[in-house]
Amino acid sequence: MGIISPFGRGISDTIDAIRKAKREIKPLHLFPTTETPLPVGEISSFSVTDDISRTHALALAAAQEAMKEEGMKNGGGSPDAVIIGITTGGMPVTEELFKKGVVDPKRYRNHSTGTIAEYVARRVGCKGPVLTVSTACSSGSVALKIALEMLRSGRVKKVLAGGVDALCRLTYHGFHALQLVDATGAHPFDKGRRGMSVGEGAAMLLLTAAEVPPENAVAELLGAGLSCDAYHPASPHPAGAGAQRAMRDALTDAGILTEDIDYIHLHGTGTIDNDLAEARAVNALFGDRPLPPLSSIKGSVGHSLAAAGAIGAVVSTLSITQGVIPANTGFRESDPGLRLTPVINPTEAKVNTVLVNAFGFGGNNAALVISRPRVSKDFEAPICDVKPRAFAVLGSSCFTGAGDAGQTMQRISHGEGAGGIVPSADILRFISEKYVRRMKRLCRTGLSLAVSACNDSTTEKPPASVFFGTGWGGLSETHEFLAKLFASDERFTSPTDFVGSVHNATAGHVAIHFKATGPNVTMTGGDCSFEQALLSASLFAHNSDDPVLVIGADEYHEKLSPLFDASVAQGSVPADGGGALYLIPATSTSSLLIYPSFFSYAGNNRKCITELVNALGGGERIKDKFGAILAGIPAAQHKKGQAQLGDFLSITGYPYPVIDYRRFVGEFASASAVAAVLAVSFVKAGIVPGNICHQSPVPLQERGVLVLGFGNYITAVEIRP
Repeated sequence: MGIISPFGRGISDTIDAIRKAKREIKPLHLFPTTETPLPVGEISSFSVTDDISRTHALALAAAQEAMKEEGMKNGGGSPDAVIIGITTGGMPVTEELFKKGVVDPKRYRNHSTGTIAEYVARRVGCKGPVLTVSTACSSGSVALKIALEMLRSGRVKKVLAGGVDALCRLTYHGFHALQLVDATGAHPFDKGRRGMSVGEGAAMLLLTAAEVPPENAVAELLGAGLSCDAYHPASPHPAGAGAQRAMRDALTDAGILTEDIDYIHLHGTGTIDNDLAEARAVNALFGDRPLPPLSSIKGSVGHSLAAAGAIGAVVSTLSITQGVIPANTGFRESDPGLRLTPVINPTEAKVNTVLVNAFGFGGNNAALVISRPRVSKDFEAPICDVKPRAFAVLGSSCFTGAGDAGQTMQRISHGEGAGGIVPSADILRFISEKYVRRMKRLCRTGLSLAVSACNDSTTEKPPASVFFGTGWGGLSETHEFLAKLFASDERFTSPTDFVGSVHNATAGHVAIHFKATGPNVTMTGGDCSFEQALLSASLFAHNSDDPVLVIGADEYHEKLSPLFDASVAQGSVPADGGGALYLIPATSTSSLLIYPSFFSYAGNNRKCITELVNALGGGERIKDKFGAILAGIPAAQHKKGQAQLGDFLSITGYPYPVIDYRRFVGEFASASAVAAVLAVSFVKAGIVPGNICHQSPVPLQERGVLVLGFGNYITAVEIRP
């Protein structure tokens, strides 16, 4: 494990601070404020020397500690995958540049959340999947859940996973604008609690799949549960229904009962509503049974947002290895309405199993179960080697500059480009303007795509889960938030824009619309965010047979898009859009299947193309099963991507049409979601329009279409009849 937080840097500092019940919430010093600084959980004596953001540096510090321990015990080695939960990305640097009016795109190259996972992957030598999760304050725990499912699937053997966030103006002023900050510091579960304290930190855990715990195993991640309130963009369900469901699912996933829990590491932010909802959820989960010891550390270190769940996992592991339960610092008087009393002082106790909670905006709930490593289990363990399932396509939709899916297909069939800005009238065709009046462009686009995809289906069963991929999130809200903040000399800004700027805001609105209370996962890995969302959905598919929505969308913003996205700056015309697929886990009788068969970060891997071909079954299978390839190469990675595509064609000898889909749909991060929808349309029709491949129409002859991505990431999505 590796950790850095206001407690200090590393495991040793953390243990010492927990035993001494240190309260490290102090007035902000990291950046200037025009008013009296609010108390925050700021990491002191930490400076950034490289040309990166504070978020990048914190993530690397935690990762290096985790990998250093692994290197000492096992002679080195790199993780097979890196999965990190993040909300702020490179915002600490972006804010400074924006404030100064800097318009050089190169200075913003580390803005996106996805660059942090890539940065860590490069430094630790990862040659496999690199994923970025953005589910607000549950991000770190969701990253660990995805890692767990990836290990169970047999795709990887060793994963570095966790969460990170750095203090920045967006979160500091955003939570203050929502009136959720306590000017005296957070007092979780106290009768007089008045709000949270924003914090920062990072925690990484190196997970391995093994039948018998390795010698240096410190704990076992037994299970995890995810849910969505589907209730409100920023407020929790009053009864804690979603939180209870996540905890219950985590226990089921782990194969244990409530009486097996020795300690609950509470989310406990200190806000009135959140603590009440969590208390109600915990009480409902345990019923008449006595509650185990429980506490929140956010009164000591503040709320580290995306890092909170991962920090909770590390601290809970220390409870197991060190035999100490952390104090609920800041607690003074019991609240009768909560019906729970947290641990007031650090308590020595034998802890075998811990339940770890993390909840976030959009009703995103996550719970982990961590235990002492068990060599002999007296319970039925979850089945491993459960391969990710393919999905059957129930419905699909897309938006491009041409309009909706029908208009896009018509334009492409005539060999014309469909790139451009999606007309607002087309977005509103499937949703009521009155219903979305408080939403801005990306949320409207994502919700409209979801509704349209479901309308395209013949089933009336609503989706249970939502998986969303976006490279940049709500740029309109982000710009408005920062513009208002700096125009007011950093005094005022919009709480609505803050909530909408969170990357998972769109998925939250979709869940609320459909009352989808299953996992709600947003992935923000740049140009392959849609593929990351589809991969995550496939990893969870063995847990349920319910329909799911997988969506990819991005908006064009005239000021921010050219600064943030190098490919957009090189595009011929401004473009945005996205695609949505309404899916159900496939059975032996299903037709029209979609499956994410390959995903890898190419930065450290020179054998990536060979591995891609092997994952697809070799050149002969590729030629036998796929009658066309839709290839995506972001403009900023054109030279690299063209070389990779050339290697692929050389190895496979592929003879059929290879179509550069970005040339038709435009340059935006989620263009691959549109490509997937186009591929579905081609397979349904059994033919590829001739104009798109500069020849006569190409009959597929019962073959499928392969959607490939090249550049910094190599991806493959199969669409088969």
